[in-house]
Amino acid sequence: MTPGINRLKTWVLIAALGGLFVLIGAWIGGPTGAIWALGIGLAFNFAMYWYSDRIAIATTRSRPVTEEQYPQLYRIVRELADERHMPLPKIYVSEMQQPNAFATGRNPEHASVAVTQGILQILDERELRGVLAHELSHVTNRDILISSIAAAIGMSITFLARFALFFGGDDNRGGGGLGILFAWILAPIAAAIIQMAVSRSREYQADESGAYLSRDPDALASALRKLESASKQVPPPRSVSPAEAHMFIVNPMAALKGNGGFGNLFSTHPPTAQRIQRLEVIAQELRGGSPIGGAPTRPDQEPFPG
Repeated sequence: MTPGINRLKTWVLIAALGGLFVLIGAWIGGPTGAIWALGIGLAFNFAMYWYSDRIAIATTRSRPVTEEQYPQLYRIVRELADERHMPLPKIYVSEMQQPNAFATGRNPEHASVAVTQGILQILDERELRGVLAHELSHVTNRDILISSIAAAIGMSITFLARFALFFGGDDNRGGGGLGILFAWILAPIAAAIIQMAVSRSREYQADESGAYLSRDPDALASALRKLESASKQVPPPRSVSPAEAHMFIVNPMAALKGNGGFGNLFSTHPPTAQRIQRLEVIAQELRGGSPIGGAPTRPDQEPFPG
């Protein structure tokens, strides 16, 4: 799937969320309640968008590090940032032992990237470069904004559904018992499914953008295999909530969840096997065109020094 198709898919999902919101607003019987609900949702998520970096850093207990402490980490991030023509993000290291990483910030000028102690212990330099390229792509792709839009509409749908439960809908528009059941139960579930689909779409997009940025999709695929295995064995710290799972390159709550089936509809991340399969297609494309460069190719590198 090309980056253009991925972007189109994301905005189609956003439009679907908006359409569901309008339908529920119409069912309630008037635009006033819908406008108020949307306003509340936008205000809340605007605050989350504006302060998301501070919240993420605080909940993961990440600390700023200097170039003297982590010279290779700084070198990798600086090279990738220069490649994307963006300022050097603030760099943090979390004491979390679960291998993971995330980036946040409302735009490239206010970006932060964080890695955990766990990820520094199991990835080699190639793999870490692939992970950081993925994370910086989230920033340059404006995924914080997109996630905030999806969250605002999703929360407003839930608010409208609860409003309909307590105040009822317009009987002429299909109110009554079945209508209230739909508004109270099915509409929030549908909104959550679409919202999670947006999150998965952005992960695919960051994988693709990161693979082209690092020019080493095989390294990112290798990193995802290691991270997937580790995430199921090492539980996340209590300070990280399920609402923050979408920030990370792999779901930090994987150890607490089941695998596959219907639950995938509510997953913030695509199945790792599918992510790897897409990266393998990109790797084949790059090998068939221009050679992959910009990253070491030795398979026997030592784990990244922390």
